[in-house]
Amino acid sequence: MRVLSFLCLCLLLLAPRLDAQEFVEVPDLVSDEEFYRVVACAAPPGGDCAKPVIRWPEERRLHLRVGIADIAASFPGYKFDLIDRAIDDAIAEINASGAALFLSRAYEGRLDIPVYLVDTPQGGTILGTSVAELDGAEIAIARVALRSRGGEIVSAAIAISQDIRRREIASVVLEELVQAMGLPTDIASPAYERSIFSETGNSTVWLRGQDAAALRRHYPRS
Repeated sequence: MRVLSFLCLCLLLLAPRLDAQEFVEVPDLVSDEEFYRVVACAAPPGGDCAKPVIRWPEERRLHLRVGIADIAASFPGYKFDLIDRAIDDAIAEINASGAALFLSRAYEGRLDIPVYLVDTPQGGTILGTSVAELDGAEIAIARVALRSRGGEIVSAAIAISQDIRRREIASVVLEELVQAMGLPTDIASPAYERSIFSETGNSTVWLRGQDAAALRRHYPRS
């Protein structure tokens, strides 16, 4: 999908932030193993990982709180209503995927995955979120920022542009939340236009097939 993901790999909390590959091209359908490696670590089929594999720590996986952290004054009200509903739907999709994850909607208090509805236009620079990995970064339709230490995700945050189109909202919100689980890379191929990880489409609103399988593999149940 036409969104930007950003991976901050932090061996130290003060380490510099690093941009990473956004998508991997594949010519046709790939195996479940190859698909998982594409979305988890940007590995082309038969190739090596371009990103580390990162996951939420085990003690946090069943207690991830998601909510809207801030709304720009100029953000369109009808888009806010659609995003608000899309967050609930995306949480339900992830919780029903069979992965060892449980996300809950939060309206106050600490947020593990805050969502910022920004007044930044498409192609502009995000400002004012107070999230170091978002502020100063370019946004297309939406952007997810992940901070990790070793193989564990320390924090995640999502920004959504005021320019997002009504018909894209449900799909983009689901993709951003899935990427915030540590599957940050899209897949570019005509064979995967219906995947939530599609680089070229914003229409899928559910987790099925290899999409759900990748999430279950990333967080297997005992």
